[in-house]
Amino acid sequence: MRDQTIDDFLGSLAARVPAPGGGASAALHGAQAAALLGMVARYSDGPKQAGHEELIGRVLAEADALRDRALGLAEEDAAAFTAVTDAYRLPKESEQERTARSTAIARALAAAAGPPAETIDLARRLVELAEELLPVGNRNVITDVAAAAEAARAAATTARVNVEINLGGIRDEEVRAELAARTAGVDDLTTRTDSITATVREEIAR
Repeated sequence: MRDQTIDDFLGSLAARVPAPGGGASAALHGAQAAALLGMVARYSDGPKQAGHEELIGRVLAEADALRDRALGLAEEDAAAFTAVTDAYRLPKESEQERTARSTAIARALAAAAGPPAETIDLARRLVELAEELLPVGNRNVITDVAAAAEAARAAATTARVNVEINLGGIRDEEVRAELAARTAGVDDLTTRTDSITATVREEIAR
């Protein structure tokens, strides 16, 4: 996926195929958020940022790493959802086949919930980095911190529904509870992105 052109990826996304879908899109929102934070950090190397070099360098390094991880999650999500589709296509003529199919579907759904759940975690960390970078970043590109926060919000909220759609078919109660807990903080995350964007808008309106 990472080697496709944007046009080719969008063509795949629009096609009548199981994957890529919403989960991959969520991860790519995260990748864009990370890239935007990396860009702001790279521009934040002037005299006005004196004394904040360590923070900015740490944000830059982590944003670059998260961008790469988000791309990996997009690819993992596409593969996991393909496995779900394959499980649903298993034969179901005999009782034994139906049992095996049901087990395979439950396992595949649990696995498919993994990448979007991690995308939520990744988005949360990106929002934290945006909050750190916002007060000290280059003011000429401060709107890109808000853009990063909004992309992280899209990553989290899109990933949340992709976790939730899989919960009903997961039999393991411990796995279900763990996944539900990882989605529980998304509303708080969106509140935090609202605050970042509002702060940026107030600043540029002065």
